[in-house]
Amino acid sequence: PVKKIQFAALHPITQIIDEIISIFTELSFQVATGPELETDYYNFEALNIPQDHPARDLQDTFYIENSNRKLLLRTHTSPVQIRVMEKYLPPIRVVIPGKVYRHEATDATHSAVFHQVEGLAVDTNITFADLKGILTIFAKRIFNEKINVRFRPSYFPFTEPSAEMDIECIICGKRGCRVCNGTGWIETLGCGM
Repeated sequence: PVKKIQFAALHPITQIIDEIISIFTELSFQVATGPELETDYYNFEALNIPQDHPARDLQDTFYIENSNRKLLLRTHTSPVQIRVMEKYLPPIRVVIPGKVYRHEATDATHSAVFHQVEGLAVDTNITFADLKGILTIFAKRIFNEKINVRFRPSYFPFTEPSAEMDIECIICGKRGCRVCNGTGWIETLGCGM
C-alpha cells in the first residue's frame, strides 16, 4: 500500500483570475494573451504614452538590453490590446489577464510583480454607457449583486473619456474604515473609451 496523494487547490490568485475570465467570457469576450517581455513600441509608444512620461523612467520600468534592441518587462497588459488590433478586424471583445512588472518598493500595497486583467471592445455604436454597464455587471458578479458602484472622471493617456470605478467598501458598508480610508469607497479599476 502507498500513501494517498493529497492534491493541492488552485492558488487564490489563479482562482480569482479564472472567476474574472468566466464573467467576461459569459459576456461574449474572448481571452487574449501576449508576451511578458515587450518592446518599447508595444508597451508605451503604440499606447500614446509620451517619451517624457514618468512610467518610462528606469526607476519605474525594468529594461533589458538585448543586441542593441531595448526590451522591457511589460508594465501593464495593454500591449496585448495593440497586438490584437493589429491581427483582427472589429468587432473585437477580449479580456486580457497576465503578470506585469514595475520597479516598486515592496510593501503591503505594492509589489514588483502583480497580476492585471483588462478588457477591450472595438465595434460600431459602442458608448460609455455600454462600458459602464459591462463593468457594473462585472462588479456585481465578482463582489455582490447589491454592491453600489460609482464612476469618477480620470485621465489616462490612451483613453478619452477616462474614469475610475469605485465600489462601496465591502468591509464597512460605506460607514468609513481604514480599508477605505474613511471614504466608504474603494478604487477598483480604471477604464475609458
